[in-house]
Amino acid sequence: MHIPDGYLGPPTCGFFYLLMLPIWLAASRIVKKTLKARQVPMLAIGAAFSFVIMMFNIPIPGGSTGHAVGGVLVAILLGPWAACIAITVALAVQALLFGDGGITALGANCFNMAFILPFAGYYLYRIIGYRAPVGSNRKFVAAAIAGYIALNLSALFTGIEFGLQPLLHHTSSGQALYCPYGFNVAVTAMAGEHLLIFGWVEAIVTALAIKYLRKHSPELLWEGKPGK
Repeated sequence: MHIPDGYLGPPTCGFFYLLMLPIWLAASRIVKKTLKARQVPMLAIGAAFSFVIMMFNIPIPGGSTGHAVGGVLVAILLGPWAACIAITVALAVQALLFGDGGITALGANCFNMAFILPFAGYYLYRIIGYRAPVGSNRKFVAAAIAGYIALNLSALFTGIEFGLQPLLHHTSSGQALYCPYGFNVAVTAMAGEHLLIFGWVEAIVTALAIKYLRKHSPELLWEGKPGK
């Protein structure tokens, strides 16, 4: 799901950096106010977990990769704003030190994986598991569904961003300047592999972790309201 350098035009890269800037600022402010001292080590662990799980990726036709993110689990544990920071840190380290995802595309990658994914997953989990008692099977199912849908939503956004590039940036003869693949290739490739493979990985990892924590360490689960 990582977008490499050279696949998004400069205006697109700049747009996503500008879009993410207020999100990063808000996340920093909210986490500083709401994250408890005992949860700070969990934030670092969440970033490390996301970093590790994203390193297990498979190339996808069209120039990107498919993988789980672990972002929904971090969002359930610490809240979506903290998850945004944790995944952003993981993506930045991958881009700067390992070349996994482009530096110019970091804003877009963060929008897809550090914003869309944890927020969608967190609120799906809250809605599906609404008022369910601690340890109930509905919470387990909610975690699985939230992980699956959120990861695929993130992949869909990535495919759309790829598919837009030939329309936005091309020569007078119609040759694409950046990502050469239209929606038919980009969206199909990104959505297909995540629907069939990586969405299930995200769902299973999230659900099993939540089930384990609800049984052995329920105090770790974050049940507050973001921003309050």
